Amino acid sequence: MTDNEEPMIIAGTINELPFNKYKRWQWWFLVGLSIMFLIVGQSAAVILGRFYYDQGGNSTWMATLVQTIAFPVLLIPLFTIPSSSSEVSASYVPPSIKLIALIYFVLGIMIAADNMMYSQGLLYLSASTYALICASQLAFNAIFSYFINSQKFTALIVKLDRDSDTPSGIPKGKYVVGFLCTLGASALYSLLLSLMQLTFEKVLKKETFSVVLEMQIYTSLVATCASTIGLFASGEWHSLHEEMKSFQKGEVAYLMTLVWTAIAWQVCSVGVVGLIFLVSSLYSNVISTVSLAITPIAAVIVFHDKMNGVKIISMLMALWGFASYIYQNYLDDLKARRAQAGTSKPHNESPC
Repeated sequence: MTDNEEPMIIAGTINELPFNKYKRWQWWFLVGLSIMFLIVGQSAAVILGRFYYDQGGNSTWMATLVQTIAFPVLLIPLFTIPSSSSEVSASYVPPSIKLIALIYFVLGIMIAADNMMYSQGLLYLSASTYALICASQLAFNAIFSYFINSQKFTALIVKLDRDSDTPSGIPKGKYVVGFLCTLGASALYSLLLSLMQLTFEKVLKKETFSVVLEMQIYTSLVATCASTIGLFASGEWHSLHEEMKSFQKGEVAYLMTLVWTAIAWQVCSVGVVGLIFLVSSLYSNVISTVSLAITPIAAVIVFHDKMNGVKIISMLMALWGFASYIYQNYLDDLKARRAQAGTSKPHNESPC
């Protein structure tokens, strides 16, 4: 979630846009609110993750665990927000519980592995470089969507160079490890998106707000369990108490950093789910990538990272792509509404 957030367990495209449920301004307001949740949540989570390492935290399994452990917050929208029903054919046969459980288990394990790779990457890279490498997920998403989901391929160009502001205390040689882990995590995240879309199309065969939320909740549960097992199996849990005591900003700050990191990831998840419900999963991924391109600005303010030419160009390209996508979505919205008005016109003019 864009993750680099576990969070970002998204699949499929919601075919029935809820235009009929909202007035035009209401729909755009909700889209804007969801975008704000995603950008603020993801940017805050990345900054807090880097802060955790900078202040003395060194447990990559703990950094992995906090990316999904707050998933119960998603139960609130699951039980409070009504889900639109999607039409299914009379011959529709629900998939078996065993099959769904197997899919959620496999995806959950992949999420845990993805989050661990992201945690390793953030350990060895500055927040700004980490975020810009993560932005490559759109390129991977295009590739996997082409081969797995048979979607039209769109060429994306990503240029990255070595960062000059590697975190203090990290050997220069670790940069390559962080780069490869982050790049691999971005590829795995994009693969997850395509596999989840495939699950919606071939297994679940229906796409509603509640189904998207359920997939995110159950896969996060599996990922949380896997991360917890990793934390104890690796022995890192033994050092957590000492890590908290030696945290430069104090024990309270240590706990608050972990708590707010977990909450930030779930705020991001709410934004992602909202965009899936209101627009599509592709749109959520685009906004997630834009957020990752904006994060370096926060990193410059908080950690005084250097802003070189490549980072500036990358951010401008991301913002340009975002503006283009928003405009295209606006045109598609107008086209859909005009088509809807055209089909309803004969009924309105009926003499009856």
